[in-house]
Amino acid sequence: MSAHLAEPKRTWRAGRQVTALLGLIVGVFGAAGSCAAPIQADLMGNAFLAALDNAGISYSQPVTTMTLGRSVCPMAVEPGGTFESVTTAMAERIGIGRDAAEAFTIVAIATYCPAIIAPLLPDRLQA
Repeated sequence: MSAHLAEPKRTWRAGRQVTALLGLIVGVFGAAGSCAAPIQADLMGNAFLAALDNAGISYSQPVTTMTLGRSVCPMAVEPGGTFESVTTAMAERIGIGRDAAEAFTIVAIATYCPAIIAPLLPDRLQA
């Protein structure tokens, strides 16, 4: 009978260990989920900066440049937003020439909101 009494105690310990393990797993996945968005944002920012480098557009402050790049999409989709209006705004904000502002705007759109390339530039994408 004493062996039978030890059995429930062992089950209780095992149940406690399983509960602790499940809590740990939930915590790890919760932490990983909360880190996924910043990591994705950083990857997109790095891709944006690399594309600017490839386009020959220089910048001195990467974080500010990424913020400006992310601001292109909301400007493009607001009422009256056109490629020309966004390009003009970027040229004024950054203090660069029209050609560089066009390249900056195209790179930003291609990186952060590629779905609006065709509607925004229909006459420029003809083969």
